[in-house]
Amino acid sequence: MSCGKQIFVILSLSMGFAATQPALAIAEKQNYQSGMQSVVQPPLLKKGDRVAIIAPAFSRVDAKERVAEAVQVLRSWGLEVVLGEHLYAKHQQFAGTDADRVADLQHALDSPTIRAIFTFRGGYGMNRIIDGIDTQGLQRSPKWVIGFSDITTLLLKLHCQANVVGIHGEMALHFGMPAYKSSVESLRQLLFRGTAQLSAPAHLQNRLGRVKAPVVGGNLTTLCSHLGTNLELDTRGKILVLEDIGEKDYAIDRMMIQLKRAGKLQHLAGLVVGYFSATTWNNVFEHKSVEAIIKAHVHEHSYPVAFGFPIGHEAPNLAFPYGAVGALCVQSQQATLLFGSNKATVN
Repeated sequence: MSCGKQIFVILSLSMGFAATQPALAIAEKQNYQSGMQSVVQPPLLKKGDRVAIIAPAFSRVDAKERVAEAVQVLRSWGLEVVLGEHLYAKHQQFAGTDADRVADLQHALDSPTIRAIFTFRGGYGMNRIIDGIDTQGLQRSPKWVIGFSDITTLLLKLHCQANVVGIHGEMALHFGMPAYKSSVESLRQLLFRGTAQLSAPAHLQNRLGRVKAPVVGGNLTTLCSHLGTNLELDTRGKILVLEDIGEKDYAIDRMMIQLKRAGKLQHLAGLVVGYFSATTWNNVFEHKSVEAIIKAHVHEHSYPVAFGFPIGHEAPNLAFPYGAVGALCVQSQQATLLFGSNKATVN
């Protein structure tokens, strides 16, 4: 069966997706089944909806200019945009004090009129405030929360504690930059149509196979920082996405060993690897690549593995629904990761 012809459910009928579920060759089926659980998807956006831009992590000296570009894009989608009270605040490298950032994020999560929250940028800061965030308002009024990198912490909070689907995707900082046009468009398609289609060319390190399972993961460093905490990710039966930036070769190896020793790689349904940008090589692994380092830690398993996906700290950085069910298909010609009906487009 061709991967490109599959149409499948993201979550459930009550969440507005088609009921067609094709038979897929499931890798490590007994483990995949344990990854399925009931999750809540926020309503898709429509014109006139109210959305917020907040900065829960680092700030930028050009924040006002970049936010203005993001507001213009969101208004062109027909959305009403509100800004966090402390969006332009400055405290050290952060967008305000920890208390400022908690206040903005909590207000946006609790507001029943805000339908989506766009984070401004990552960097660092989410784990400083995450325990001060209450998700009860979000659970009463589910809304989309968008971000990646350091914002992986917030996506983990939604997934592990609130059981709400988030979006791993581009942040407001890059909305006005031409290089990120397709990244922003992928976000629009997901928010308004509930569809996402990601693909990567064939890679020598890929392991072929097909699987349908919840998709989770994100920034490798951030994921490892939450092992042993209340945001430790349960990867059993799930497709794990990994990306990172600015790490040394041996640090990537060390973090993969940490995931392996913590039992996070044994029972995956699949592994998707995005960008590992600006990796520093210290000649610890002569003639090795990031792909080879990662593959070495999952070689004994049979689930599909795909490298080179457009996810992470480069353009394009395509959006996917964090915690929703996706179909990963790794073939000799290419690999695809699909959500919803991949034939849908925004008019």
